[in-house]
Amino acid sequence: MSAVQALLLALGLSVAGNAVLGWAWIVAREKAATSVLQRDDARAAASACSDATEDLRELADKRAAEAKKAQAAARSLALGHEVRAQTILATPAAVPGDACASAQARIDEWLKGRAGQ
Repeated sequence: MSAVQALLLALGLSVAGNAVLGWAWIVAREKAATSVLQRDDARAAASACSDATEDLRELADKRAAEAKKAQAAARSLALGHEVRAQTILATPAAVPGDACASAQARIDEWLKGRAGQ
């Protein structure tokens, strides 16, 4: 083998080696770029999830406050109904010994009260 042939062989091997290294570098760079994009996408998704969770917490707190108001109003109304029921139960029969006549008298009284409203 002559010196020129050896030199051409060395040059060919060098070019082939550089091509392989260049290709490996491009592949590694693409993987790194993809990893960065995936990381950024994951961070954006996590941030959006965190924001949505915070929005849900605020909505839950708002609804809890509204529910407390509604429960207090319902308790007050129920107490009024209970007092009224106890008054009705404690009132003696309008017509002693006749439950139907007593009920009719109570209904008539109730209807008079409703007509006045």
